[in-house]
Amino acid sequence: MSTPSFDSIEAQASYGIGLQVGQQLNESGLEGLQPEALLAGLRDAMEGNAPAVPVEAVHRALREIHERADAVRREQQKGLAEAGQKFLEENAKNDDVTVTESGLQFKVLEKGEGTIPARQDQVRVHYTGRLVDGTVFDSSVERGQPAEFPVNGVIPGWIEALTMMPVGSKWQLYIPHNLAYGERGAGAAIPPYSALVFDVELLEIL
Repeated sequence: MSTPSFDSIEAQASYGIGLQVGQQLNESGLEGLQPEALLAGLRDAMEGNAPAVPVEAVHRALREIHERADAVRREQQKGLAEAGQKFLEENAKNDDVTVTESGLQFKVLEKGEGTIPARQDQVRVHYTGRLVDGTVFDSSVERGQPAEFPVNGVIPGWIEALTMMPVGSKWQLYIPHNLAYGERGAGAAIPPYSALVFDVELLEIL
């Protein structure tokens, strides 16, 4: 297949649409898709050609491939939930870890002497967030810029922790999925049912 020219605005826009569609398909969890067949279907639709595959067969194939993807996703989510639960159960055995009634776990790294925020307060913090396998998904420390937000505008595990932390404290939080992003996750970085670990430094109440 020859490489098309991308000299015109129309060609560049067409390529951009192709990139967007490809990225969406990569994120969809659908496995085994064939680019050549995909392009053939796209071309037939754009040129008004009769479908090369019977419509009933297309619908059946789409249904089956989505069912496969759903089954894989359910297994992955089950594995994540089990891994998070196992991590938290083992972590709770450490003498320096406190477990609250909600299931939140935390360890005091540095004890602050300042005021404890209320839910309606705005705070400035430094943090690093990780999955239980150690993968960093976000870090204000790496960006070199503290985060500012209302206490009641974050995940439940953070709200609970911040309303116990004096300013100047550094804590490590271990948050069950139901106190984090739950069954929905948060984008590609935080899969559904993920327990999370955060290093949090409460810098000030604004």
